[in-house]
Amino acid sequence: MVVTGAKSTSDLIRAVKKIIRILMKHNVQITSKPRIQIQNIVASANLGAEVLLEKVAFLLENTMYEPEQFPGLIYRMEEPHVVLLIFSSGKMVVTGAKSEEEVFITVRNVYQKLKELGCLRETRPEEEVLSEELEFAGSQQRKKLTYKDFQF
Repeated sequence: MVVTGAKSTSDLIRAVKKIIRILMKHNVQITSKPRIQIQNIVASANLGAEVLLEKVAFLLENTMYEPEQFPGLIYRMEEPHVVLLIFSSGKMVVTGAKSEEEVFITVRNVYQKLKELGCLRETRPEEEVLSEELEFAGSQQRKKLTYKDFQF
């Protein structure tokens, strides 16, 4: 069984339980406890800085940028294994993460990499940017990151 569209892990578990109850009500025998495995999390983030996409495409491997076709840069990250859509506004979409922790690691790593490459044009103080909340796409849940989360 594949469940899509859940906004949180708890919503996913509730949906699976509800489906199992419906199946049992219709005399479908359930022989074991369901094993839930998250395959894909989609999240959005805002880096709080403009991104110089042409420079990123030139300096960073595993990217695809064709502004005539699509306004964002596609970055296939190897570790963690996710795909990002990065826009010049600093907004981005992370797909393919298996956990919320992977999303946070991805955002932190991308921010640091773009900063190291000189591909960010800061529009607000760094402390303010990094303290902003990441929003999981379509979710009511938010996690607050602080400046300390980005210190190495």
